[in-house]
Amino acid sequence: MKITIGSDHGAVQLKEEVKMVLKEFSNMEVTDVGTFGSDPVDYPDIAELVCSDVVSGKADRGILLCGTGIGISIAANKIKGIRCALCTDVYSAKMSREHNNANVLALGGRVMGFGPAGEIVRAWIKGEFAGGRHERRVNKIMALEGMERN
Repeated sequence: MKITIGSDHGAVQLKEEVKMVLKEFSNMEVTDVGTFGSDPVDYPDIAELVCSDVVSGKADRGILLCGTGIGISIAANKIKGIRCALCTDVYSAKMSREHNNANVLALGGRVMGFGPAGEIVRAWIKGEFAGGRHERRVNKIMALEGMERN
């Protein structure tokens, strides 16, 4: 599995810890698009880098991190083809894969410790889309991308 990961300055440390968890999986290829330090960067730029890899097929999935995970998940979900789930617990991570076929995971570096983040990442990586009735719902979600709104 190919994963592209990225964070803003508010989650660099958690991103490095998540990368250690990803090394537990023997079939994992990880691309880190930054940022790599504490200098401020804009999280929509990081979301665009990670999500473009997912949408293009360069990566199977993506992981995004910012201070809370909120801003970067909102930015990611503006990109056509992305289903980004901000997860704060293992059950939500598992369900985001099984029911929503989330192709991007968002985490908050300032609101989550390494232990819980590691368990969330493990559950999300291992999760598989259940299909069936959930596929119909995911297709309806994706159809919303093309809707014009006033």
